[in-house]
Amino acid sequence: MRKLLVVFCGLVVLPKAQAQLDTTRFTNHGPQLFASMIQGSVFAEAEDGRLLVYTVVRGEPAHLLGYDVQTRQLVLDQPLQDADGAWDLAQATDGTLYAPGANGSLFAHVPGTKDVIDLGIALEGETYLWNLTPGKNGEVFGATYPGCRVFRYHPADGFSDLAEGPLVEGENYVRSLAYHAQTGLLYAGVGSRAHLFEINPETGEKRGMLPEKYKGFEFVYGLEIVPGKDGNDRLFILLINGGLTLVYNLKTGLFEQEIEGIDMRAIVGTPDGSSVFLTEKGQLKRFDPSDSFQQAVVIAEEVGTANAFYLSEEGKVFLLTSDANVVAYDPITHVLVREGLDIPGQPIPIHSLQLGPDGRIWSGGYLAGGNAAFDPITGESAFLPGMEQTEGMSVLDDWIFFGVYPHGRFYKYHTKSPWELKNGNPQYIGQIENQSRAFAHAVLPDRQQVVFGTIPEYGKLGGSLVRYDLRNKTMVSFDSPVEKQAISGLAYTGDYVLVGTTISGGLGIAPQTSEAKLLGWNPESGEKLFELIPVPGAAALTGFIHMPDGTIWGMGDGQLFVFDPKAREIISVQKLYDYPPFGSHVWRSAFLILHNDGNVYGTDVGKLFKLDPVTKTYTKLVENAGLLVQDREGTLFFRRKTDLWSLRVD
Repeated sequence: MRKLLVVFCGLVVLPKAQAQLDTTRFTNHGPQLFASMIQGSVFAEAEDGRLLVYTVVRGEPAHLLGYDVQTRQLVLDQPLQDADGAWDLAQATDGTLYAPGANGSLFAHVPGTKDVIDLGIALEGETYLWNLTPGKNGEVFGATYPGCRVFRYHPADGFSDLAEGPLVEGENYVRSLAYHAQTGLLYAGVGSRAHLFEINPETGEKRGMLPEKYKGFEFVYGLEIVPGKDGNDRLFILLINGGLTLVYNLKTGLFEQEIEGIDMRAIVGTPDGSSVFLTEKGQLKRFDPSDSFQQAVVIAEEVGTANAFYLSEEGKVFLLTSDANVVAYDPITHVLVREGLDIPGQPIPIHSLQLGPDGRIWSGGYLAGGNAAFDPITGESAFLPGMEQTEGMSVLDDWIFFGVYPHGRFYKYHTKSPWELKNGNPQYIGQIENQSRAFAHAVLPDRQQVVFGTIPEYGKLGGSLVRYDLRNKTMVSFDSPVEKQAISGLAYTGDYVLVGTTISGGLGIAPQTSEAKLLGWNPESGEKLFELIPVPGAAALTGFIHMPDGTIWGMGDGQLFVFDPKAREIISVQKLYDYPPFGSHVWRSAFLILHNDGNVYGTDVGKLFKLDPVTKTYTKLVENAGLLVQDREGTLFFRRKTDLWSLRVD
């Protein structure tokens, strides 16, 4: 059994959860998933003249890392407390480096020093900061979620809400920002229905800029400004879905080009406006922004995707790639040097759990992806990299099925063979257009089928039911049986599939219905057999389990319902606990397990609890718990952020 000790400044600290629980029954098996995934990155000059490159490695918490570009030595490794990542970094005109935390906080660091300062929550109610851009005189602007707002920060003034509210009512994301120093104007990209604004920071006035033909895209996901000849500076605008980049001339006010396929995490233009450097499909390229991108010159193959660029006074080009390589290119000698950075891996949160056919407890990681398998007998855990974020898993015979984010993809893994993603195990079995996440799974063993329930893409309502047949290796998708609702719960009755819906869609759109539905669904024809409302007003139905008396139990907003699948009616509904007010979405909530001791165990709203199957008495066991599976011996496994915990049930 692996025990985790967290070390800060030479002190050894036992995790609080371990000290609070009965260690004869509860065991912390430690982090299962690790990643060296880097996010926001920037080159910055220290006061002593050294060129440094900074990046944020995702984790719990994320860490701000700084490296000396010349020596590649790590000179800073500091946690961003309570933030599990940062999508951007920006250096203000006074030299201060800022990091937008994935918890709504803004962090500050002076390059070359050892301190990182938490400046606090940028705007009340904003739980996530996305892009940053430096303004004038030491100010910095930032983009927020879920209020679709832009903030300004200055060391002398603190935080302010630039537009005094959302840029677009009903939208959640300001995803991208760029500041034009010559005019003092700020540009902001919005999603999950694309908008582009020009904002005057002095007055707060804004002007919509995106032509009508592009408003069907999901996001204005990236913005970059590069110099141009004769003052024809250009704004590069990345639109997704589709990966289309627009080039807008800030002097003439014209959209000049549409470019497909380039990477827009970072680009850089030379001061004279003659060249732009960028990466496209792993290639480093250069082109004249006043000319067509078709004339771009390939500088180097297999460089990677640029996270950050820097131009030295001598014209040397530096870039940090997403796989942590520092690349230096001399345009005069055409010499290119590439060296990797040593990125310390960080534990990442457990996002999904499943008992595998091999008896191991399988997990998937958030947000960096990867999977792990923990052996309850030996206490050993195997980390299995390669796949992106696993939302849900299920088991049929020796196969594990994975619903993977993004873009509604599905894989199957044969557990009798080695994990070799490049050799087709796990094997990609398909994806569903306009769908994003498959949390809910149901196994139909007599039919050798698996049914997945999905959540749609950003800004969309209405999920799908996806049937995969293991015998003939076919996948068929059916639209959600309830219009504008997605799928949050599934169970197979032996006759039909019981489906629970959620009123939520993808991120960035509000529900347009008021309560979740329970229905029967024919997996062969896709026909809806019946429909009812088990818990009036509930936002989602989750946690379906089969009981010994033939009923199916499920949860809706803290209320337990008992359903008779033969009579197709609700037998009872009972409130167990208070449920928080509806936020932006509910995709999954309760997880229930019928244990060998006859009791039902569950997790929901951060609590592990026990239910008496007769009286339905609710007993809270522990806080800060999520997900739930049991192994072959009846030991329960749940997660606490990055750590896998177990409860031995007497």
